[in-house]
Amino acid sequence: MADLLALLQPRVHDRDSLQEFIEDLEDQTPGIERDIAALRRDPTDRALIARLFRAIHTIKGDAAITKVEVGVMICHPIESLLARCRDGEIVFSNLLAEAILLALDRLELTTEALASGRPVEHLKLPELVGGLEGMAKAPAEELAARAARTIEAVTGFKPLVTDSETALAAVPQATPTDRAGDLRFFHALALQLEARSPLFKGRTERILKLALDTNAAAGHPVDPVQLEAAVYMHDVGMMFAPESVWLKVGKLSDEDRRQLHEHPGQAAGLLVRMPGWQPAAEMVLQHHEMPDGGGYPAGLKAEAICPGAKILAIVDAFEAVTLKHSHRGENRSLIRAIAEINACDNQFAAEWIGPFNAVIRKMVEAG
Repeated sequence: MADLLALLQPRVHDRDSLQEFIEDLEDQTPGIERDIAALRRDPTDRALIARLFRAIHTIKGDAAITKVEVGVMICHPIESLLARCRDGEIVFSNLLAEAILLALDRLELTTEALASGRPVEHLKLPELVGGLEGMAKAPAEELAARAARTIEAVTGFKPLVTDSETALAAVPQATPTDRAGDLRFFHALALQLEARSPLFKGRTERILKLALDTNAAAGHPVDPVQLEAAVYMHDVGMMFAPESVWLKVGKLSDEDRRQLHEHPGQAAGLLVRMPGWQPAAEMVLQHHEMPDGGGYPAGLKAEAICPGAKILAIVDAFEAVTLKHSHRGENRSLIRAIAEINACDNQFAAEWIGPFNAVIRKMVEAG
């Protein structure tokens, strides 16, 4: 078993070397995700398996050179599993793919945390590495069960093998007739935003369902009609910024961020000028605030952020995570997305994570 202390409290031997490893990992991961997506379609492709093995071996070697021990500990059992696939001892499967992708996600989150001086205990690294090591040594007939247990131990959810987009299908909620006209207008604006990129197709309805279901799971403390309006309008302000900024795939400049940070105020400004939508305007204005005061535009802390904004922050981030690496050739699965949201423990209101997880759990159980 890997060194427990090295997983709970990883050491940073040299910050420049750590940054070099992070950049190398960013270069390798897109190709790995593409190869895994291809192997899901043809798990017997030996050339793909060999290429995937070499990529993981390269990451492991980079980790050893840069003294990022956690990278070695995560990659070594994955390398062993892929060697067994290459030798025909085991068959590459969806569960194995999920476990590998989850491990890479955790490696990315770990190195990002180390680079910024944040703790990593919540990332469940001992459970991850222990599970991977058990999988690497397991008989072929036990591998699927061990993979499922590893994924559940790290994420808190049983793995999905069905299409995540099916699980995320949304149905718009009914609204009071006296506000129906305004809501139709807000919805039309949201669809204009969606039309700016094929990646956004269906995002409004996905976010709406998650937000309303999360609110319902907590007993409807937020007015559902106001929350629906906030979902439709929360990102409309993006359209006031150049498309080259808010559709950008790479790293944002300081000026890019400044322009993007204006969008909550612009959308809220539209809502507050319409009678009856003040609560929705407040949700929109605050949906990028964070409990520790690190958000924007006002740097509000937990007690000052309205409940609707807290819901919107979680569901909006969940949608963003599922699309975060879509340019790599594969959307994030439901399990990987919820795992990343739960790992960002300082970004979201703790009292809303439970209801949100309950909603996702029902999706998982429904398949």
